[in-house]
Amino acid sequence: DIMIKRSLLLSLLLVTGSLQAQDQAPDLAKAKQTAETICAACHAADGNSQLSANPKIAGQHADYLFKQLREFKSWDGKPAVRDNAVMGAMVAGLDEADMKGLAVYFAGQKLVPEAAKNLDTVERGQKIWRAGIPSKGVPACAACHGPAGAGLPAQYPALAGQFAEYTEAQLKAFRDEVRANDPNKMMRMIAIKMTDPEIKAVADYAAGLR
Repeated sequence: DIMIKRSLLLSLLLVTGSLQAQDQAPDLAKAKQTAETICAACHAADGNSQLSANPKIAGQHADYLFKQLREFKSWDGKPAVRDNAVMGAMVAGLDEADMKGLAVYFAGQKLVPEAAKNLDTVERGQKIWRAGIPSKGVPACAACHGPAGAGLPAQYPALAGQFAEYTEAQLKAFRDEVRANDPNKMMRMIAIKMTDPEIKAVADYAAGLR
């Protein structure tokens, strides 16, 4: 009886130990070095990208960033969930611990936000953000991404202050099924109902959210 109890206790300790090992604190010094050497060219060392083709990732939710990094990589010879040649090459040499470290590092940086630029479409963008497009069954963006665009980890990224051009490009990529890593096809089903001007208006509006 004592032997059985001991072996049960031992296996419990081993399981707990392995779980704790997986949950180790990320190596932020290593992440900072990776950010400054590999990520900086496109996203800037602090995640405040200067080019609208590359998203601002400073202050983004860590678990959303981790999900994206993981899905850019091919695991066990299977194709990457999020197909992107540039990012695929960038993450090829990273393991999950590296990705977690980078996600936490960039989430801890301060976002330098963009601004909405188009006064002509701000009202239209605001309407879509807050109420969706009921006639077409497009839900309010705020329902998932929050009234102020703060997002909700891990599925819904923060969009406030993001480049309008990047948000627009992602909505079109979802619409055209070029990007397909949205859970339950949620973004693809929404974007397919939206016209180019509607996408442009709401992307610009989101850039001005704080």
